[in-house]
Amino acid sequence: MTLLDTTRPSSRDDGVTVLMTGVGSPATSGIISALRQTDAFDARIVGVDTDPDACGFRLVDTAATVPTAESGEFIPTVAEIARREGVDVLLPLVASELRPLSEATDTFEELGVEVMVSDPDTLAVACDSGELYGTLVKQCHPITPEFYRVSTSEEFIDAVYALGYPNRSVCFKPSVESEMRELRVLDPDADPTDGAVEKTSSSIVTTLDDAFPVLEATAEFPNLVVMEYLPGEEYCVDVLAGADDVPVAVSRTHDETSDRECFESTIEECPRLIRSARELSSSLGLEYNATFRFKQDATGHPKLVELNPRLSESSSACVGAGVNMPALGVQYALGQDLPEVDVEWGVHATQNYHDVFSPTDRETTTI
Repeated sequence: MTLLDTTRPSSRDDGVTVLMTGVGSPATSGIISALRQTDAFDARIVGVDTDPDACGFRLVDTAATVPTAESGEFIPTVAEIARREGVDVLLPLVASELRPLSEATDTFEELGVEVMVSDPDTLAVACDSGELYGTLVKQCHPITPEFYRVSTSEEFIDAVYALGYPNRSVCFKPSVESEMRELRVLDPDADPTDGAVEKTSSSIVTTLDDAFPVLEATAEFPNLVVMEYLPGEEYCVDVLAGADDVPVAVSRTHDETSDRECFESTIEECPRLIRSARELSSSLGLEYNATFRFKQDATGHPKLVELNPRLSESSSACVGAGVNMPALGVQYALGQDLPEVDVEWGVHATQNYHDVFSPTDRETTTI
């Protein structure tokens, strides 16, 4: 492991060193920018990723490659980087890294590093849609979609037809959150000439006849959530959850492109969704940043699609409305008093690719 040092000079003495994981996504540029522009602290950012050509390496102060979260070397490697770089706060952006980091918080606390992640028991529910929806059912929460948990081909077929297919479209997705989060929409009228991979903003449209043979051919049938199709508008609520309350919650519309790299949002006040997000954050015991994603059903009633118990890459949309979610999360991790938040409702945000250039005399990789 080697490090690329691109440290920027600073005239401030209130510096904070933040270690960000998963800086390979172009969308992380918004989070990095948010940390740079806050007046609360001067951010020195250490960026790590499994990809030696991660685009975010050109936007941080120090960069390094790390093993995957599944590797036994992930935690030791990240901990060594944190020790060497004098990291104050660790900000994870990769779903698969949350559990390992949460289970290793004692390791990082010994180094004086605050890890922005909820505890393992909370993540076991938040990162598993089946467990999450089951919890909502127990609470009789009205935002619960109609769903079934399946783990065999027979259960899958039964669930699909129970939800109304082929008279109604039906969705399915892996139960446990991963980096491939797209819903698969089973639409009986999908055009087979499209190769069964027609993509909408956040889903892949196919038919049962095309999808089922692929699932059945897997070595072990995956654990899936089969759920009702939600055709309406999509909304997100970004929260900063504390141990005792939820001090910040901002709702916004959300419209992604098919490649999930670009999006548009309008910071729109939705009291009902904000209330639901606050209630769920408290009941689940969430801590630090999280994003709730809702979609409306055919009657306009919002249902919860997923919960991302980490700082969402699209949450930087809130910065333009006066709510710097990344910086507020770091301030909370450091135990600082949070400023009063005054949301400028109605602000529209568009996120697109961030151009990153390297001089001709520098290698394009860090390793």
